[in-house]
Amino acid sequence: MFKTIVWANDGSEPAEKALPLVKELAKEGGATVTIVHVVERVEGIGAVGVPHRADEAQVQAHLKQLASDLSGEGIKASLEIKGDVGTRPAHAVVDVARNVGADLIVAGSRGHTALGGLVVGSVTNRLLHIAPCPVLVVPPTTAAA
Repeated sequence: MFKTIVWANDGSEPAEKALPLVKELAKEGGATVTIVHVVERVEGIGAVGVPHRADEAQVQAHLKQLASDLSGEGIKASLEIKGDVGTRPAHAVVDVARNVGADLIVAGSRGHTALGGLVVGSVTNRLLHIAPCPVLVVPPTTAAA
């Protein structure tokens, strides 16, 4: 079914909730998985270029391990880390999706209300509007299989 899956992963718990589904879809269709992590940076006077997350190094190490674990399970997986994208992380994910020929993007959702998502912004919501392929959004609370 899906041959190339991009998994947008910011290192958050909602993004991690997508892992079982990513594995299932990849195994079912023999798909390759590209994990995309965008280093969001604080922009403002005196703080330009500072990673938004204090634990950015740990997040990247964890994602490298995830890619390795997926490969160990027989799923061809890679990790793309994008930095210096300013305030457009969804566009960076879409760029990778186009480059690898993705036919599915998987992303987690934090479960903001419509108004909350509008006020704080939502990478997942933006993906729904600009992605070149279907976007599968995994809710923050998923029923156990």
